[in-house]
Amino acid sequence: MNTLRTKVTALLVGAVLVVALLATGLSLLLLTPPHFEEADAALATQWGLLADLAAGAGQDGALVNPAATAGLRAAPPGGTAEPGPTEGINAALARAGRTERVTIRRVEGVPWPIISGQLADGRWLLMPLTAPPAPQNGYWALAGWVLVMALGTTLVMVVAVRRLTEPLALLERTTATIGPDGRLDPLPEEGPTEVRAAAEAINRLSSRLKQAMESRIRLVAAAGHDLRTPMTRMRLRAEFIEDEAERTTWINDLIELDRIADSAIRLVREEVNDTARSRVRLDELVGEVVAELKGIDMKVELDHAEPVEVMARPLSLCRAIRNLAINAATHGRSARVSVKAVEGEAVLTIADEGPGIPEALMERVFEPFFRVDPARGKPVPGAGLGLAIAHEIITASEGRLVLTNRPGGGLVQQVHLPLARP
Repeated sequence: MNTLRTKVTALLVGAVLVVALLATGLSLLLLTPPHFEEADAALATQWGLLADLAAGAGQDGALVNPAATAGLRAAPPGGTAEPGPTEGINAALARAGRTERVTIRRVEGVPWPIISGQLADGRWLLMPLTAPPAPQNGYWALAGWVLVMALGTTLVMVVAVRRLTEPLALLERTTATIGPDGRLDPLPEEGPTEVRAAAEAINRLSSRLKQAMESRIRLVAAAGHDLRTPMTRMRLRAEFIEDEAERTTWINDLIELDRIADSAIRLVREEVNDTARSRVRLDELVGEVVAELKGIDMKVELDHAEPVEVMARPLSLCRAIRNLAINAATHGRSARVSVKAVEGEAVLTIADEGPGIPEALMERVFEPFFRVDPARGKPVPGAGLGLAIAHEIITASEGRLVLTNRPGGGLVQQVHLPLARP
C-alpha cells in the first residue's frame, strides 16, 4: 500500500491522534485535583454530629435493625475495609479533637461505602458515605474513548483524502488502461469539480496525442507511397546506363530504397491496425514460417513445437515470426526454433550462432532504422525495421519480445505470449 493516498491518510490520522492525546494529557495536568481533605473534614463533622446524637439518645434507641446499613447496631458490619479513605476520615476526626475512630468498608450488595465506628457505650454507628461510587469499568471506558477517537478520525480522514486525491487516482487508473497502441478511451467528465477538471485535461491530452500520432502516421505513409513513383522513374533510367557495373550499383541502391519505403509503410500499418484478434495455433504458424524459409534455402530448423494457442492477428504474428527468423538466419548464420508452454505463456525461442549484440546497444535494437551490422558481422541488405515491426506486433498482442546473448555465443530471441483461455 505504498501509495500517495495511503501515506497522506496515515500522516493526517497520526497527526490528529497525537494532537488529541496531547490535548487530553494537558487537560488532565491543568485540571484542579479534588480536595480530599475538605471532603474528609465534612464527613468527620457529619459523623461527630450523629455520634453525639446517638450518645444523647441513650440505650433506648439502640438496636435499630441488625441488617441495616445506616443507624445503630450491636456489631460492626462485614465487608472489605478501604485503608486510604479510612485514614483520611480518621485524620479529620483527630484534627477536630474527637477520639472516635471509624472504618470505611465495602459491603456486598450495597452500592455505596459504609462508615462504621464504635461509640463509648459499645454500640456501632453506621453511616453511608455520601459520595458517588468509583466507576467499575474505568479502563474500558478509556479504551473505548481511544478506539472511537481513532476510528472516527481515520474514517473522516479516509473520506477527505479520497476526495482530495481522486484526480490523482483517476490519472493512475487511466494510465493503467492505456493499451499497447497508445490509445485511450474518453473519460466521462462528471463528478466533483476536481475530478471533472482532471478528466477534461486527460481527454484533451489524449485527443492531442492521437492527432499527433495520426499526423505522423499519415506523413510516413504518404512519404513511403510518394517515393514509389520517383524510384520507379529512376529505375527505368538506370536500365539505360551502358556501364554494367554502374547500372548494377544504381539498381541495387534503388531496390534498397524500395525495401526501406515498403518496411516503413508496413510499420505504420501495424501501428494503426485494429483488426480483431483470434485464436491462433502458434506451433502450426511457426511450422509454416520455418517451411517457407527453408524453401528459399535459409538455414532455419524447427527443434520442438508443443501445441499451444494464443490470441493474435494471424497475418501480423506470421510477419513478426518471419522477421525474427530471417534476422537469425541472415545475421546469425542459422536459426533453431522451438515452441513450448511455460507457466501460462507460450514461449517461442529463436536461437542463432552469430556474434550476438553488444550489451550497450541492446536497449536500442527495437528503434526503427537501427542497425547493428558492425557488431553482427558483414553488412546485409535491410531497412533496419524488422525488429521494430516484430516488437510492435508482439506488444499489440499483449506479449513481449526479449533478446539475450548466449554465454557460448549467439543471440536468443524469445517471444512470450499469453495462452488463449479455454
